[in-house]
Amino acid sequence: VQLQASGGGLVQAGGSLRLSCVPSGRTFSGYGVGWFRQAPGKERQFVAAIAWRDARTYYGDPVKGRFRITRDPATSTVHLQMNSLEPEDTAVYFCADDIKYGDSYSVTRTASYGDWGQGTQVTVSS
Repeated sequence: VQLQASGGGLVQAGGSLRLSCVPSGRTFSGYGVGWFRQAPGKERQFVAAIAWRDARTYYGDPVKGRFRITRDPATSTVHLQMNSLEPEDTAVYFCADDIKYGDSYSVTRTASYGDWGQGTQVTVSS
């Protein structure tokens, strides 16, 4: 596993969590870093992405206005701040990098990313 995702947990609806993604033994590679999530029985869903060079951000419709993705070059870390959490946000959250193309379509596709972290569980209770 070359990416380490952390920060998940159990939170009540309306609460907040901050996820972090750190590369293990290397720096982030490719255009940027993406976050995806996968709920039981569902396909992996795009959440957010950020370009490493200029910090351009992309968001999936379900999280716009509630989640914020940032990067910290000093610590080589990408954060996902999640506010106003809803039970529908419950899922395993994965970070990924090694994406070649930085366009608004490619960043939303799981097939665009070459390396994935192990995931961190986020559970939102109602």
